[in-house]
Amino acid sequence: MAGDAAPTGVEATGSKRRVRADAQRNIDSLLEAAKAVFATSGVDAPAKEIADLAGVGVGTLYRHFPQRSDLVKAVFQREVDACADAAPALSAAHEPGVALAKWLHRYTEFVATKRGLATALHSGDPAFDALPGYFMQRLGPTLGSLLEAAIASGEIRADISPKDLLYAVANLCMPVSDDGPAYSQRMVALLVDGLRHSAERQQS
Repeated sequence: MAGDAAPTGVEATGSKRRVRADAQRNIDSLLEAAKAVFATSGVDAPAKEIADLAGVGVGTLYRHFPQRSDLVKAVFQREVDACADAAPALSAAHEPGVALAKWLHRYTEFVATKRGLATALHSGDPAFDALPGYFMQRLGPTLGSLLEAAIASGEIRADISPKDLLYAVANLCMPVSDDGPAYSQRMVALLVDGLRHSAERQQS
């Protein structure tokens, strides 16, 4: 019967696209939920807590992320990518020194609120071995371009490398106060002020 005919090529393709779009929405929801749960309950939080927050079943979580390490890696990479991708818009909207300071603020938020991820990444699990390289591959060039522009404009001292600054901020985000991320932001703001003050002294 006509009503039982197989879908045409266009209909079949459209169906596949809808399935892929639904799957991507589930993945995005799971990653956002995992980021929130990891920040409050740690990376060993129950899978159901993550799935419930994402609005999906636990089976959907395991279908996309069979191992807990798969989910941790995906959350980490997504956050690194978001941090790296923020740089072009900041550069287009602000003077080089301001763009650098705002990006470092964004990077500080990433580092200061991802302590649960950091614990997992330093656990010795070989599943995470490639992530430090991914971190530098994405954020090193991003910060490098911001630094070069700020140095060329005379707003930032010239004797600091992207790697130095990435690790300096990470060290300033170590938990030493009950103020949490707010404390880290204040310390990084002092660091940026120091870079600017040194540039002014070098020019005088």
